[in-house]
Amino acid sequence: MSLGKLVKLIICLTSVLGCGASLALSGDSDQPIEIEADAAELDDNLGVTVYRGNVVVTQGTLRLNGDTMTVYYTDDQKLKTVFMDGNPACFRQRPDKENMDVKAEALRMEYHAAEKLLVLLQDATVIRGRDRFSGDRIEYDTEKAIVKARKSNSSKDRVKMVIQPKKERVTESDAIIDAKCPGS
Repeated sequence: MSLGKLVKLIICLTSVLGCGASLALSGDSDQPIEIEADAAELDDNLGVTVYRGNVVVTQGTLRLNGDTMTVYYTDDQKLKTVFMDGNPACFRQRPDKENMDVKAEALRMEYHAAEKLLVLLQDATVIRGRDRFSGDRIEYDTEKAIVKARKSNSSKDRVKMVIQPKKERVTESDAIIDAKCPGS
């Protein structure tokens, strides 16, 4: 796969993992994409790229962190599936007209391109301001903006939402922040 194709696929990846362009700062997609990792391996024959060791993807306000990111492509070099694993894997991005970031974390984040589906698995949490949404599996349909959450079959933990009363202005210091993700 050429570097140009790889860059196009990563742009698609970061746009989608950022929960769609409607949620992201409109200028993020115009920013350069930076990927850092301890190691990277590209296999054109298998259609897979693997980044290992403290993987960090940034583009504008978008930031993804994890231990390993694996990107699968179709035979015609289109994005198929992305897996970001971490302890936890973390996502952060600033929506337009907001004064704070949306944050998410899970042990695994998956993006399925054909279905336009972002899936957060195992200890999944999404935080927006002082509101928190958690479950063992959170699915986000990036095209229809539909969120579904459920507990795992083996877990006693139920899906949990904490929605705070509306305030005039919520600041970053008001937000619920977990210390597990870098830069939180």
